[in-house]
Amino acid sequence: MKIEQIYTGCLAQGAYYIESDGEAAVIDPLREVQPYIEKAERRNAKIKYVFETHFHADFVSGHQDLSAKTGAPIVYGPTTMKMGFDAIVAEDGQEFKIGKAKIKVLHTPGHTMESSCYLLFNEEGNPEAIFTGDTLFIGDVGRPDLAQKVVADLTQEILAGHMYDSLRNKIMPLPDDLIVYPAHGAGSACGKNMSKETSDTLGNQKKTNYALQEITKEQFIKELITGLTPPPAYFPQNVMMNIEGYDSIDAVLERGVRPLTPSEFEAAANETGALILDTRAPQVFAKGFVPNSVNIGIDGSFAVWVGAMIPDLKQEILVVADEGREEEVITRLARVGYDYAIGYLNGGIEAWEKSGQEIDQIESISAEELAKRQAENAEINILDVRKNSEFLSEHVENAENAPLDYINESMQKIDKDKTYFVHCAGGYRSMVFNSILRARGYDNLIDVKGGFKDIKDSEKFKVTDYVCPTTLL
Repeated sequence: MKIEQIYTGCLAQGAYYIESDGEAAVIDPLREVQPYIEKAERRNAKIKYVFETHFHADFVSGHQDLSAKTGAPIVYGPTTMKMGFDAIVAEDGQEFKIGKAKIKVLHTPGHTMESSCYLLFNEEGNPEAIFTGDTLFIGDVGRPDLAQKVVADLTQEILAGHMYDSLRNKIMPLPDDLIVYPAHGAGSACGKNMSKETSDTLGNQKKTNYALQEITKEQFIKELITGLTPPPAYFPQNVMMNIEGYDSIDAVLERGVRPLTPSEFEAAANETGALILDTRAPQVFAKGFVPNSVNIGIDGSFAVWVGAMIPDLKQEILVVADEGREEEVITRLARVGYDYAIGYLNGGIEAWEKSGQEIDQIESISAEELAKRQAENAEINILDVRKNSEFLSEHVENAENAPLDYINESMQKIDKDKTYFVHCAGGYRSMVFNSILRARGYDNLIDVKGGFKDIKDSEKFKVTDYVCPTTLL
């Protein structure tokens, strides 16, 4: 029997490939399904089932495409939700054979009402692993406030109560040597305090995970909902795509992976109202970009920030990317439901410049240079765009917090006529912030490269006393 975790860092998401005696199953596949198909073909195995732990909010699953391309049925746990595709709605306790192994459905409502875990019995008939989706993470459990965005009569308190019961009635009685394989790790917005580890024994989680300790239901509910901040706006839209269905990834790539000359790119921008998304590294972007571009670097938490910054999944997008990475960008947009990329700038920014088109720039300075400017003017405005929890933990004295997460509210704090020095933790988020506001007419923002890390390491700024970070998202 083979178990393989296929972990995608930018989504902090784990999909799983399970194989026994020539038959395979995939749990929570990503949107691009060809790698699973090729893996099974290389091993002379047939994909027999596509299991979904729940209707995901933070990414668009590949269940529909994988089923269409392999003939493998999609399996969900108990749900009354009407889906836009054929699926097996399993009963609690129902078993599915994969070669000489079997998977048992454990209905574990809490994160969502349909959430289920899949208990894997090995070829000897012994329980070996449990795929817990967003029910149980390493060090945490799934947030209980997402389903209420889709189902009106659910509240986070009701769901948290279900989570308490599911953990104690379905998960905790299982053997300590069981390996826990969750759907997410640190960096995902589906929990508050996840570990960087992506698997563990259930026994160790019983010892270390706060949610599995001996506390009352009331204590558990309070603990679980404390510190929850509003989820990214695209989450409910992704849920509906996962329920109702979506365009094939092949159609999305055909539409988006389309090279455009600079003149064609400019015409498309003017005629469609498409957003220009520049996915190059922040400091490369700062030196020269197509005017009104938004920078979200492909090598950072790309999907998360695209989802947070672009509210409409049907927004048409024109891409500027490093040469050779255009298809990667289109694919990673599709992972979170942004299916309407309509082309990319062929030859990149170099081709744009050579054609005589206008370019824009953002001033970016070092922490050392910031210290010089503060020495010249003690009243300079420093804007910290990290999350509020990061800011409260430690920040430059007299800096103002304007979280990127809530950019529309944060921009209200900015006077267009004043100069601001903008930093985040390491330089990624500050350029996202600066590029968006520059496209909105804020021309007096200066980026601080290296972010708070370089500022603190320079030892030239007064920094507040360190406070242990809270469990705020």
